[in-house]
Amino acid sequence: MAEGGEKGGLIQKLIDTVNEICVISDYRCTVKKLFSNLARRLKLLTPLFEEIRDIKELIPDDSHQALVSLMDAMESAKELLRVGSEGSKIYLVLERDEIMKKYQALTDRLEQDLNNVSIDELDISDEVKEQVALVLAQFRRAKGRTDPPDVELYEDLSSLYHKDVDGGEDPAVLKRLVEKLHLTEITDLTHESIALHEMVSVSSGDPGESIEKMSMVLKQIKDFVQTESPFAGSPPGETSALPSCTGQGTLAKNLKTGAIPDDFRCPISLELMNDPVIVSTGQTYERSCIEKWLEAGHRTCPKTQQNLTSTALIPNYVLRSLLAQWCETNGMEPPKRAPRSASACTPAERSMIQNLLHKLNSASPDDQRTAAGEIRLLAKRNADNRVAVAEAGAIPLLTNLLTAPDSHTQEHVVTALLNLSICEDNKGSIVSSGAVPGIVHVLRKGSMEARENAAATLFSLSVLDENKVTIGSLGAIPPLVLLLSEGTQRGKKDAATALFNLCIYQGNKGRAVRAGVIPTLMELLTEPQSGMKDEALAILAILSSHPEGKMAIGKSEAVPVLVEFMGSGSPRNKENAAAVLVHLCSVDEKYLVEAQELGVMGVLVDLLHHGTDRGKRKAGQLLEKMSRLAEQQKALAQVQDQTLTEGQMDLRSNN
Repeated sequence: MAEGGEKGGLIQKLIDTVNEICVISDYRCTVKKLFSNLARRLKLLTPLFEEIRDIKELIPDDSHQALVSLMDAMESAKELLRVGSEGSKIYLVLERDEIMKKYQALTDRLEQDLNNVSIDELDISDEVKEQVALVLAQFRRAKGRTDPPDVELYEDLSSLYHKDVDGGEDPAVLKRLVEKLHLTEITDLTHESIALHEMVSVSSGDPGESIEKMSMVLKQIKDFVQTESPFAGSPPGETSALPSCTGQGTLAKNLKTGAIPDDFRCPISLELMNDPVIVSTGQTYERSCIEKWLEAGHRTCPKTQQNLTSTALIPNYVLRSLLAQWCETNGMEPPKRAPRSASACTPAERSMIQNLLHKLNSASPDDQRTAAGEIRLLAKRNADNRVAVAEAGAIPLLTNLLTAPDSHTQEHVVTALLNLSICEDNKGSIVSSGAVPGIVHVLRKGSMEARENAAATLFSLSVLDENKVTIGSLGAIPPLVLLLSEGTQRGKKDAATALFNLCIYQGNKGRAVRAGVIPTLMELLTEPQSGMKDEALAILAILSSHPEGKMAIGKSEAVPVLVEFMGSGSPRNKENAAAVLVHLCSVDEKYLVEAQELGVMGVLVDLLHHGTDRGKRKAGQLLEKMSRLAEQQKALAQVQDQTLTEGQMDLRSNN
């Protein structure tokens, strides 16, 4: 029997989850009917949970276990419903089959778990019992049901998804997509961009080739909308006064057309955002507003009231870019982000910083080395120092010293830039100052500690997507691969994180392969004491989506290693190994045959049932490929048998 306290906590969680599901609405058109029905059925269970909560007797163990499983299934349902409400429209169309599989599996599980709750043994009213019976019947009827897909919408999107970016798009196709996906205004495009951006975030930076292609599809749609209707979202002649907001007077005067889209307003101040940041619930706020909220001791999301799992604030670069684009379209000056934290420095501290900058600019190598070392320590201590040092003009002076002949000066300078780059606003300043070639020089020629910190700096700077392109094009990847091969343990870790981040950008994947990263990764995977297996597999998974990556991995005899990790690695390693094998098998079936001979079938079945969501998906893809291969081999054998039989018959007739 379940204890009263344990029962109460579980039932309250079930009620809270239903309440959270009730808040979710406005499902995308492609899943609207199915997801609305699922949400409605789950809402009907609230009276059952309330009556169980009020029962004074203990719940039988089997019913308690069924409720525990039901709680887990309802959490999964909540996440799926959120995807249907807030997820990318493009993703929901292109991945419809996968989403329908999840929906069906979830419906089956909900029905089974609810059916395993022994309602007849509990003190439940007849009215509620009838309602539960109705929900169960609805779950049974829902099995195998799906809304008919919009074939034309899927084919139009697929044609863009599989077409080369420079292949030329049919305006008629783009027009249909804009209308069917309701991406006619800048607010719609903003929602879609953020949805795709957040999918990258939740994938631990490993979005795979599919999300990258979907982003390119969205870009084509966005370009079409802005070409056809450059003032999308701004009805002619309609104006709106900007809310009073510090530093926005110029914006109000220059506003020519269009009300401010709600997505560009901070939910706290309702003012146009200057520096949008994302909190752990996925909501976006003006940085200064959410910082004040957190400083007041709040640990919930102001808009959703959900508990924040972290107080970290992630810059919303996608929204910031769209906001600037919208301002430009409407003849407005893009919002200026106010400098932060500079006032926290005292006049004496600012004077000290100026003194150090004077030494950096000195002709004396000793002064340069000393000043770089002190700035390194200043920037390490706190955020206020990082802002003040950058605003005083230290970054260009440090950049100039990256190629200094003194190795200690080099080390101090690159580490100072690393510490300064922790401040998000400094990342762009460091790259625009021309620091990347100097950092690459240190990465090639510096002391081991300087090389390690240079790699860490490149990782920090590459958080900005535009910096990924710059860093890759300026020759950073070959020396990172070299450090991954010959560095200390810390150096290898720094190189791996930098390479992983850089290779999220498709253009850098080929550079990494051509720099010889695949043999190095395979060595790290097979060395017993390398301590780098997690990082090596993660990078391999990203590179396997690239044509050159697939070829290089195939030549490295990777299949036995991948099968071994799929059988005995961590959950994350299993899914990454399976992802690599999926890409390999898409190139040549010989890798599938090799994996079969190594006994991968049992490993895949286990992964399909016990792996992570991504691991299960990859295992399913591989099992499907194996099934098709078996059918092809069977058909080929039958043709060969028939040919042999006919040949024997011909031989007899000739005799």
